[in-house]
Amino acid sequence: MSEKRCSWCLGSENYIKYHDEEWGVPVYEDQVLFEFLILEGAQAGLSWSTILNKREGYRKAFANFDVRKVARFKDSKLEKLREDTSIVRNRLKIYSARTNAKAFIEIQKEFGSFSAYFWAFTDSKVIQNKYKKLSEVPASTPLSDQISKDLKKRGFKFVGTTIMYAYMQAVGMVNDHVISCPRWKTLSKKV
Repeated sequence: MSEKRCSWCLGSENYIKYHDEEWGVPVYEDQVLFEFLILEGAQAGLSWSTILNKREGYRKAFANFDVRKVARFKDSKLEKLREDTSIVRNRLKIYSARTNAKAFIEIQKEFGSFSAYFWAFTDSKVIQNKYKKLSEVPASTPLSDQISKDLKKRGFKFVGTTIMYAYMQAVGMVNDHVISCPRWKTLSKKV
């Protein structure tokens, strides 16, 4: 790919790799959806590059995002994670991982999978946006408002509308690559 990539990713090789291989690719596996839910919540108030650089630390700290294991974390385990420099050590964010794991499991019980619940918001369709400039991409939408509100009602934490829109972008519910980016064309063909 050339310099036509989305400009937000040009800060580091890690960012470029994430942009080229993951961002905007539709995700249907619950474990990956849970991983991004935890990572997007951890990002609140921070840069995505900070979280990307700590991603392996998160995988180790949170049992490779095994939702059932995270749901069983004891307070002592969560307190120990507050000393782990390989993750963001914010107490509320760390504890929210367990809270969200428990709520995630409840959704799995109700809908068969978190994926079925999440993708039902768009009738399993990817929203193909056609933004020419990064400045046109919104921070939230009425749909992210709706998803955020429903998740909060179900007991989730760190799922505000802006976080949920970033989540929708990350897991490919929306294709927000700018149309000049080669990834926009690739991902719009996959639908």
